[in-house]
Order: sequence, then structure tokens, then C-alpha cells
Amino acid sequence: MSKFRLISSVLCAAILAIGPAQAASASPDASPWADDNYAAARLISGSSKDASKRLRAGIEIKMPPGWHTYWRYPGDSGMPPSFDFTGSKNLASVKVLYPVPRLLTDETGQTLGYTGDVVLPLRVTPREPGKPVALRLKLEYAVCEKVCVPEEGHLALDVTGAKSTYDARLAAAEARVPQQVDHKALGLSVHRLNGGAKPMVAVDFKAPSDQPVHVFAEGPTPEWALPIPQPTQPAPAGYQRFSFALDGLPPGADPKSPVDLTLTVTAGAKAYEVRTRLD
Repeated sequence: MSKFRLISSVLCAAILAIGPAQAASASPDASPWADDNYAAARLISGSSKDASKRLRAGIEIKMPPGWHTYWRYPGDSGMPPSFDFTGSKNLASVKVLYPVPRLLTDETGQTLGYTGDVVLPLRVTPREPGKPVALRLKLEYAVCEKVCVPEEGHLALDVTGAKSTYDARLAAAEARVPQQVDHKALGLSVHRLNGGAKPMVAVDFKAPSDQPVHVFAEGPTPEWALPIPQPTQPAPAGYQRFSFALDGLPPGADPKSPVDLTLTVTAGAKAYEVRTRLD
């Protein structure tokens, strides 16, 4: 084979290899990937039944095997993601939704996050209804294996509400977002177990003892870094009990005062978010 034909063959192979990635990055319902050796992120869009009022989109993050990123509350250590939509056009508001996280355990303790490929759904409200929203996002997050690596992505996508090839992926992520319910609907209660300097808090949840259950606790502001509740015995009949210390409070917070808590409960394949008050 001549040198020219060899080079041409190599170039053709390279073009064929690059082509699908270029096609994906040029898709009208997904931004190009912002990636490096550790992780990649992009924006995707979904169809909306009433595009004049609210649009659907998502932030997709993919990681290699063995790596993870963090939930809005990371647990014992870690960095939650941050989102800056400055520079977006026709954007009145955007809400980031979080699918239920996994409880991850390693030598640093217990953390809450995601592995593999995760989509964080977005609820996008246009400033001028019926017109597209030009999303511009500066995303900061961390991915970890043995060590943690800070990541930053600058993402851009025009969201219109039109039919999208990512509708199924977005719907699957939205289905994993915990359902907001009243504590009475779950038979859930919180109370103090003692009145010490760092009172212990009990969370009782109506569930059979053999059902897999996890409970995650958040304070009224992101400055609260509460421990991950742990299964505790004894529990009332027909309930599971979890407990944690009122530790990791911001300066000036009184652990003996009433406080608003957000509890995320996973029970089998279902997940719930409960906002309640600890008196």
C-alpha cells in the first residue's frame, strides 16, 4: 500500500471515530461534553407539555468505574455541586432536582452521592413564556476515587420544550427524585432522646423490620452538617428507628432549640422527602 493510501486510510478511520462524537455534540437537545480524564458533564433538554410555563432540562455527569460525585449534602466529607446560571437568557428561575443518592462507605467514612452516570433534572421557568431559554451554566463539582478532584464545566444549551431524544433519560431521573410528603403520611416522627450538650435525635419510620431503609438528615441551611442517621434498637413495633447526634451545627446554633429538618427516606424502591420540626 502506498504511503498516501495508508495516510488516507488512517484519516478516514479517524474521521469515522470522531464523527459520532461530533454528531452528539452538535445535537440540538444536548450540549457538548465538558470533560477531562476524570469526569464529563453536559446539559440535556426534554420535551414539555406546556412549554410556555415550564421547560425540562438536566445536567448529566458521567464518571469512570470506581469514581463518585456528591449529593447536595455530601455526608461525612466531600463537596456538593454548585450551579451558576449567570449569563442565561430569558431565564426567570431554575430549580435543580436531586435523584435519591447512594450511601457510600470507604476509609473516610460514609458519604452520599452518585456513581457511573447521573442526571440532575432541571425545572426551567422562562422570563418570557413561549420563548426558548438560553441556559448558560458554570458547574463546579468534585469526583472522587482514592482522592478527590475538583471539576469545572462551562455548559450552554438552548431549551425549547420540543421533543427530545433524551426524554426517556430525563423521565427516569425525575422518577428517582424523592416524593415530597407530609410526615403523617409515612408514619414518621422525630424526637429527642436526651437533653445533653449534643442531644441525640430519633427518627421513627413505619416500615417492616426486614425492609431496607435509609434515612438522611439535613438542617435548615447548608451550613448544617448533620451526621448520617444510623439504625438503632429498640424500635417501636412495626417501625424502624434511626438516630443521630445534633452535631456539625454552624456557629451560634443552639442544639437545644427547636429546629426545622429535612429528612430523605428510602424504603425499598421508593424515596420520600419530609420536612418536619424537631421541638
